[in-house]
Amino acid sequence: MAGVRKIPMRQCTGCGEMKEKRTMIRVLKSEEGQILIDATGRKNGRGAYICRCAACLEKALKTKGLERSLKCEIPESVRDELRKEMAELE
Repeated sequence: MAGVRKIPMRQCTGCGEMKEKRTMIRVLKSEEGQILIDATGRKNGRGAYICRCAACLEKALKTKGLERSLKCEIPESVRDELRKEMAELE
């Protein structure tokens, strides 16, 4: 008997909504301490998920939800890079 396959769910650090992992974007803190968007979702490091909208990214940055999830402070230059990458993905 074939069982029902479980769909991985993740919580957005911006809006707090639970969604399918495939529909979200992973923000990654690599082992070197670099913060970037992981398009593949498979790179090594600590990850946090956000919805594919700029509003969720802004909310995650404003409420420091992204910083709490990644357990590090995010400099303004990196914030600008994340905003630019998010605009390209939308």
